[in-house]
Amino acid sequence: MFNFGWGELIVIGMVALIAIGPKELPTVLRTLGQWIGKVRRMANEFQGQFQEALREAEFADLKKQADDLSSAVGELTHIDPLADVHKDVERAFEETPAADATPPAAPAVDTARPPPAALPEPLPQIAVPLPEASAAVTHEDFAAAAPPPAQKAEGGV
Repeated sequence: MFNFGWGELIVIGMVALIAIGPKELPTVLRTLGQWIGKVRRMANEFQGQFQEALREAEFADLKKQADDLSSAVGELTHIDPLADVHKDVERAFEETPAADATPPAAPAVDTARPPPAALPEPLPQIAVPLPEASAAVTHEDFAAAAPPPAQKAEGGV
């Protein structure tokens, strides 16, 4: 703490022995030890309170981050992807033309072209013959084929 070496402590002890005397020296050292103990306890208590304040500050930061994260996640859980489309469609149907607006013009009739003829009559029904159904598949269709008959070689080898 004060960086006293052994040599300095011996010099301080001899000066204390001469100045205080051998009879009073033990009580002075005991009182000095008690004061040093009190100072150490106060320093440790201050250091502990300082560390506690740091932990609380860090905890407050962590709590704030957790609250921000939970609110962000809470917003994501209430997402309705069709809500915007639904609102746009409702707005499109709610928009009505103003009362003083002119009605849309009637489509122009092309007089150069004759009116369309009446629809043609439906076509007559045509009978189309269907192909005959094939024979049913049997177990014999899956049997192994018989080996071809052996051929005799001409010339006798």
